[in-house]
Amino acid sequence: MSNFIRQRAIEGLKENDSFTYSRTFTREETETFGDITRDYNPIHYDSRWVDAKGFKDLICHGLIVGSMICEFGGQVGWLATGMTFKFINPVYFGDTITCTVTITKIEDSGRAEAEAIFKNEANNQVCYAFLTGRLPLDHEREVLRQMVEEGDPTNKLA
Repeated sequence: MSNFIRQRAIEGLKENDSFTYSRTFTREETETFGDITRDYNPIHYDSRWVDAKGFKDLICHGLIVGSMICEFGGQVGWLATGMTFKFINPVYFGDTITCTVTITKIEDSGRAEAEAIFKNEANNQVCYAFLTGRLPLDHEREVLRQMVEEGDPTNKLA
């Protein structure tokens, strides 16, 4: 069984198509992200720094939250060409964030634009992203269809 987002990509995406999904962020994920990116900003690790900055607790890396767009992109085969983020409110360990990606423009060439809105459990916006990229063309969607028929073995969300 394929992921709903991937299935929609196979059928063909349209302007105003929208996809919503959620994720809860953990301290362990943030620590791993810090190791991968070498971002050891004390706002993620040291409560003294958190107090000095006026936050209520340690916060997740903004880009790990922003990376939620990758779930959409990976399922549709979106090839990113640009991303602009605006980080509005902090995300704390244990927060569940809901991301809604909406396709706002599609050209015949497959070039596309989208926006992503990220909200926490209190329905407060924590992040906004503007995305540009390339959607799969007809022959590429056929390859996605074949992959799904084979069980989509490289897709852990299938």
